[in-house]
Amino acid sequence: MRALLSTRKGLFELSRANASATWQLNLLGFIADPVTFTLHDKRDGCIYAALKLGHFGVKLHRRELDGTWHEIAVPTYPAKPEDVKADVEWKLVQIWSMAAGGADQPGVLWAGTLPGGLFRSEDRGDSWQLVESLWHHPLRPEWMGGGAEQPGIHSICVDPSNSQRILLGVSTGGAWRSDDGGVSWQIKARGMFAEYMPPEQAEVEQAQDPHLLVQCASAPQHYWCQHHNGIWRSQDGAESWQRIKPVTSDGQAISDFGFAVAVHPHNPEIAWFAPGESDQRRIPVSAAMSVHRTRDGGKSFEVLRQGLPQKDCYDLVYRHCLAISDDGNSLLMGSTTGGLWITENGGDDWLEISHTLPPIYALQFA
Repeated sequence: MRALLSTRKGLFELSRANASATWQLNLLGFIADPVTFTLHDKRDGCIYAALKLGHFGVKLHRRELDGTWHEIAVPTYPAKPEDVKADVEWKLVQIWSMAAGGADQPGVLWAGTLPGGLFRSEDRGDSWQLVESLWHHPLRPEWMGGGAEQPGIHSICVDPSNSQRILLGVSTGGAWRSDDGGVSWQIKARGMFAEYMPPEQAEVEQAQDPHLLVQCASAPQHYWCQHHNGIWRSQDGAESWQRIKPVTSDGQAISDFGFAVAVHPHNPEIAWFAPGESDQRRIPVSAAMSVHRTRDGGKSFEVLRQGLPQKDCYDLVYRHCLAISDDGNSLLMGSTTGGLWITENGGDDWLEISHTLPPIYALQFA
């Protein structure tokens, strides 16, 4: 088993030879450099690492099967027309998410960026094209920054049963779906509710802030969303979203604020969340780390704590830092303060791998 850790100070690999061996952490590359996202392409085994190097800008590297790294092209925005005034700067700020195309699309990659552009590559990242149908959509200028100054695409769900269907999550801009491989886009955030908006605008779809969208691999009509204002799910391909409310465990209300969500790849009723106390207090509830799991589609939740720190804990889990294995048994969780935990029984028990890593931005089993 192997996993990739994108951190503020490099790309690390977690691995072990077999189930009885000890977990090993190794530096895979880019020591002391911020790695914002890493993609392992299961189709050919290549790894893509996105970096954000301040004065030196955004960089993208590809690791071939022989272990060699090559710097490749980064997405590039066109020049902003002079008559476009009220808009973000048309300049790449960060690669926030990446996804591989379908099995029937060798070489196709997708990249979600700040300030909100989606890019497509057909040659394993050697060149990139802005998806103009989304960038020039009349609602796109209404997107706004969430935690960042600019809006950004953080979720790219390529339907495993139909590579032409793609669902995006935008902070802050709602959920967007294409059924024709990106030729056209429709906003798909009906049912979401933004408490931070004026009451008359709370249901405006492009004003929604989904922190992360995930799709069940074996039941691709099913999605889960950790939203800024709670938890939602869709059972009809994102045509509509239903809020999970109240969120309870043993009859008691529990936090529904957070950033990360994972769904079981073979059972859409099972999902995990890494809660924070609130938007205003972005720490674990009562400074004790926990994971919330539902096994009945959100009707009830379990609070999982075994093996997680329960005192003086101030770790927050970013949206890309709760990864699930292909069999659905193992989850890996990383934190803003360099904590790393793994479970191999669905969250019942957690093992701390490290608490001295750099801040963790993204995790992926490889």
